[in-house]
Formats: sequence, C-alpha cells, structure tokens
Amino acid sequence: MADQIVHGIQATNLADILERVLDKGIVIAGDIKIQLADIDLLNIKIRLLIASVDKAMEMGINWWQQDAYLSTKARETEIEKGNTALKKRIERLEAKIK
Repeated sequence: MADQIVHGIQATNLADILERVLDKGIVIAGDIKIQLADIDLLNIKIRLLIASVDKAMEMGINWWQQDAYLSTKARETEIEKGNTALKKRIERLEAKIK
C-alpha cells in the first residue's frame, strides 16, 4: 500500500513540473564554433525549447517557421527563391547568346 502512495505522489509531482515547464517554457541554447585563421571549420548551433507552442509564440520564439527542414511554407519560399535565381541566370545567359 505504501508503494502506491509514493507512486501517486511522484506522478503528481512530475505532472505538476511538466505543466509548469510547458506553461512557462524552458530554452536551452548553445553555439560551438571552431576557427582557424579566421576560417570557420565547424559551426554548431544547438537550440532546445521545451514549451507549449502557444507559449513559444507568445515569447516571440518561432524559428521553426523559417526552417526549411521543419516548415513546408519555409521550404516553398526557399524553392521559390532558388527558382527566381535560376530564371534570372537563364535570362542573362540567353541575353549573352543573342
């Protein structure tokens, strides 16, 4: 019987902690950069956000919306930019041929 009480208290505490974290949000960020003679050899950006989506948006954190790997809208925008650049390049090449 004592085991059931302990588990019930632990579950409640974990649920309370999770609710608080999602309500308030936690952000963990870090950058690792290795340079040699002002040349970037390695650049790692680590971002961890633990919060509800609503809370993240409220905090002004919405980087996932601009990341092409996480957002189809951002991916489409990136593709459109690439297509526009290619069309301009083709136009310049065609102008040189004429």
